[in-house]
Amino acid sequence: MKTKNVWKKIAGMGLVLMLSATALAGCGGAKSEGGTASTGAGAAAGTGTLAKIKERDKFVVGVKYDLNLFGLKDPASGNVEGFDIDIAKAIAKKVLGDENKIELKEVTSKTRIPMLKNGEIDAIIATMTITEDRKKEVDFSDVYFLAGQSLLVKKDSPINGLKDLQKGMKVLTAKGSTSAKNIRASAPDVEVLEFENYAEAFTALKAGQGDALTTDNALLYGMAKQDPNYRVTEETFTEEPYGIAINKGDAEFVKAVNDLLKEMKENGEYDKIYEKWIGEKPKK
Repeated sequence: MKTKNVWKKIAGMGLVLMLSATALAGCGGAKSEGGTASTGAGAAAGTGTLAKIKERDKFVVGVKYDLNLFGLKDPASGNVEGFDIDIAKAIAKKVLGDENKIELKEVTSKTRIPMLKNGEIDAIIATMTITEDRKKEVDFSDVYFLAGQSLLVKKDSPINGLKDLQKGMKVLTAKGSTSAKNIRASAPDVEVLEFENYAEAFTALKAGQGDALTTDNALLYGMAKQDPNYRVTEETFTEEPYGIAINKGDAEFVKAVNDLLKEMKENGEYDKIYEKWIGEKPKK
């Protein structure tokens, strides 16, 4: 009898363990296509950016600190101002009811996508050109600003466009930007020097380290405004459609941002921001 009781207890324990394992498997969920189990925590992590912003009660956005007219930090006040900042404020106002519920984090062309993907920021609003390669890593909003790549040169420079760039000349730009790729394709005989950001590139240009600086004309106008000894050539040799970058697959937040951009263009708010920073109304 004692032996039978022992076996009954062992069988009972086995049943309990089996049921527990089944229950735990149920909590773990089904395996994804990649073969890893999707946990409850993973599902929570999949909560969209919009929900995270509302829960945090703050919109954390990656912007540039070195681009006059788009995102420039005042060293005296510490404030960052520009076209991109005003777009970020509009999103915060729409989502949270207060344009001041934003946290700005500095990004560069090199750091912005990694910062978005690792969760440091909710979105990138940093003069980021929409490209097919970048679409593989992030999703984009509709175009919020259309620029074109050009050249910044000294006022007395003989350079007025690509045709004037000669072999041996040096053209400066920023690391990780589409500008570097474009200028190499458009003027293969020039030497391209890349810097950490456009502020460093502009400092190098003023120090005589290059013959021209290249990026989108909208950014170059900001540099020329800082130093009237420089001018922007009239020729543009690319189209640079700027988009707001959002984590891949977050369709809800992309739609929310696109709906806001459409609303801003319809009610005139977008035109006011454009004229405030660019000095003219956007071309229709």
